[in-house]
This record gives sequence, structure tokens and C-alpha cells, in this order.
Amino acid sequence: MERNPEEAGFDPARLNRITEHLDRNYIQSGKIAGCQALVARHGQVAYFESLGCADAERSTPMRDDTIFRIYSMSKPITSVALMQLYEQGHFQLNDPVSRVIPGWRDQKVWVSGDADNMELKAPDGPMTFRHVLSHSGGLTYGATNHPVDKVYRRIGVNRDRNETLSTFMERIGQTPLRYEPGTAWLYSLSTDVCGGLVEAISGMPFDEYLQKNIFDPLEMADTSFWVAPEKQKRFAANYQRNPDKTLKLIDDPERSAYLTKPGFFSGGGGLTSTTADYLRFCEMLRRGGELGGARILGPRTIDLMHKNHLAGGRDLAGMAIGAFSETAYEGVGFGLGFAMTLGEVEAGTLGEGDYYWGGAASTIFWVDPKEDLVAIFMTQLMPSATFNFRGQLKNIIYSAIVD
Repeated sequence: MERNPEEAGFDPARLNRITEHLDRNYIQSGKIAGCQALVARHGQVAYFESLGCADAERSTPMRDDTIFRIYSMSKPITSVALMQLYEQGHFQLNDPVSRVIPGWRDQKVWVSGDADNMELKAPDGPMTFRHVLSHSGGLTYGATNHPVDKVYRRIGVNRDRNETLSTFMERIGQTPLRYEPGTAWLYSLSTDVCGGLVEAISGMPFDEYLQKNIFDPLEMADTSFWVAPEKQKRFAANYQRNPDKTLKLIDDPERSAYLTKPGFFSGGGGLTSTTADYLRFCEMLRRGGELGGARILGPRTIDLMHKNHLAGGRDLAGMAIGAFSETAYEGVGFGLGFAMTLGEVEAGTLGEGDYYWGGAASTIFWVDPKEDLVAIFMTQLMPSATFNFRGQLKNIIYSAIVD
């Protein structure tokens, strides 16, 4: 991949601090096995490097075409898919989701009590498409000790690869809502629900819809819910950090469940991809919904998606319940599939107006319309909160812009 840092408005020496930082502080110290970082501006790739190992056990070097588990970086792709159907007139953002999923009409809101003795009430207003696109509809991940989360586990609301989207949607409808729709923000299974809505509205299996309407038009040849046999040698290992700060292999690329096609297509976290593929998705966003002659969304729809849709224009610090997320909360809003930096002072970071998300294995990306910039970072280390890669890279990248 050709790099043109000067044409993109960067000081090359300052931009190469990315390599120095990642190699010295993460690769050589063994904090991660390997990684990739890419920076592009004005459509020009300014920086792209592959460092360390994709598989430390086998000493397999990180390749430019290594395939990664992108986990929650699947969410923006799913959100784009649902907004394609919005553009076709299938729904309005304030429409109840129960218009498409009638079994959800009688969902109640948790008021008090434990999983065996709950007080519930009818919601003040329905869960809408806007709510599920912005994690503000009353859903949760089912992972805490809250009574509603316990109901999720009891009913079997999960993203088991042997599950189906239709069964998943049915089970969600049997659970109470964690809070009144629109009144809070809680990172949740909402984007998996968005995938179920794409399937229900389009009449196509979700994986086939993504292939036909996003991956094929954008030529994202290596993005899928599973890794085909001929691509297995490019699949990275996934690691977890032990209490003693060593790495523990948690998903062997030669034995991974990702080597077989799943039954459940998780729009919230199921995709694998490459840096080059995800760049094509980001470039489509940067260019207002089009790339290489393929129009995925209209530019005004893209603009709508990265506006702050939280009630009253508040930031996540004023709306979020629960600590689990892929972003800090201060000075950060949330739109239709993306977080965004509302203010540099409040967020304590450069890049006001950028929109972004990350994945559980420490992958991140952002698009900055003001700077006309895209940045992508790929590695495989869980959990994503272990290191603040996004903050560190932002410091280096923005301070390297000199035009």
C-alpha cells in the first residue's frame, strides 16, 4: 500500500512516532503480540505499518493482509445496513420497533425487585429505531447482576454461534426493559437487534444482505462472519492479559470457532476483517457514502448518523448507566451507530467532531470530517480497556498534521 504522508499534510518524522511508540511500548515489552496502524487523509494513505506477530506461538509475522476479529467494529457496519433500509422508506427513526417485530408490543419496564419477583410497568413510550441504533432503548448485555440481566441469562438471550437471529429476537421480546426507552444510555445487544431488523425488513438472511449491499459493492473481500479455509493462514491469534501481565492465548487461529460458518450472525460483534477492508468502509463514510462508484448511503444520511442523538443533546457522562463500553463518557455523544467527540476540552482529546467505535480485542477506528482523516488500529488483545490505544494514537497523529 503506497504511503504519501507529505501529500496528506503530515510531517513524516512526526507520524513515524506511531512505529516508535507501538514497537517500544507494546511489541518489545510483550504487552501485545502484534498490531497494525493506518492513517489516511484526503484519501491518501499517509501511514500503514504491520508490527510484531499475528500468532506469537508459531512466530507468524503480522502481515498487511492479516485477518482480525473486529468484534464491536461490526456495529457501524450493521448500523449502515439498517440505515440503507431507512433510505428506502421502510421506517422512520421515531417508529416503534414493534412495527416490524409485533412480539415486542407488550414489553414492560423493570421498576424494582429481583428476577423472581419483579415490579414491572408499561413504558411511557415505545422503543424506537432511533433507540436501538443509539443504545438507548432499554436493552442490556445480560452480563451483570442486575435483575434484568439475570432474566436474560435465564431465558437464554445470548449470541451463541449456534443460535439464530429469529430465535434471538423472540427471546429479547420475553425480557423486561432495563429502563424507560430514551431516558438513558446503556451499551447493549441493541446492534444485534439492528441486524435482526435488517433481516426482518429485507427478507434476506443478514449475512447475505451485508454481502450483497455492503461487502461486494465496497470490494471488502476479506470481511465475513467466518474465516474460509483458504484464508486461515492469515487469521490472527487472540490474546488476553494475565494478572502477571503476560499474554494468554484465548483463541487459536487453527482451532477457532470462526473457522466454521455460524448460525447466528452477530451484527453487534461477529465479523472478521482486515485493515484494508475496513479502510474501504471508512473511506465510504469519509466520502459521504460512496466509494469507487458504489453508493452505499446518501451524504445527508451519513451526516445524520454522526450527529448526537442522545436526549437533550447530553453527553454520555449525563446519560450512561454502567461502566462497560468502548468509549470514555465525558464530552462524548452517541449517534446512529457511532460515538463522537462533542468537545475537545470536555473530552480532553483532539479531534472534535470525529466519529468512531472500537472492538473488544482492542481494535479501533475513527473518521474525522473536519480533518478529512481516517485512522484504524488493529490488534488482538482482550479486554479493550487494557490500554488506551485510541488516546495515545490521537496525540501522535494530530500533532503530526502540519498543513
